[in-house]
Amino acid sequence: MENTVDADATAAQAESSYLAGVLREIFYSPMNLALVSIICFLVYKIIRDRTESIRDVPQAQAEPELPKLRRDFTVKELRHYDGNQPDGRVLVAVNGSVYDVTKGKRFYGPGGPYATFAGRDASRNLATFSVVANENENYDDLSDLGAMEMDTVRDWEMQFKEKYEYVGKLLRNGEQPNTYENDSDKDDETAADNDKEE
Repeated sequence: MENTVDADATAAQAESSYLAGVLREIFYSPMNLALVSIICFLVYKIIRDRTESIRDVPQAQAEPELPKLRRDFTVKELRHYDGNQPDGRVLVAVNGSVYDVTKGKRFYGPGGPYATFAGRDASRNLATFSVVANENENYDDLSDLGAMEMDTVRDWEMQFKEKYEYVGKLLRNGEQPNTYENDSDKDDETAADNDKEE
């Protein structure tokens, strides 16, 4: 039993001498002391910056909700809704359907990575994975796109349909706009589906 106590005492003494040696190495060497000070300072800055950023984050002011827009657009009329007008509304057309993408303004609005889609028919750009502005002033029927490109356009259209509010359809040259009277979501889906059938 006495050997066990002596062994424990020896282990504790060796452990304390090791710890004392490490502390002595840190505090008696000016270089190590400087490095420990820098590490402590950096850890303090990281922790302080994280807590300040959480505390100081201003409550993002919710943008006022725009009234629901329900109408059809020509290509020329659509150009006015690029996010640069006073209300900041952003509309994008995909495969003949117009969607209000204002809630995705950081992507489609001025300065966003897809700002070239704002106020335009983005179908061809989405089919060809291009972010160059579509300057076409006429309705683009996409008839020259291949099957894979059209599948891509339809996939994008489904994503827009799920994520953004349907506004109306993009009118072909000479086509008359529909009159929308009811604002229910069910009518939106029916109108979007009817637009595709025409």
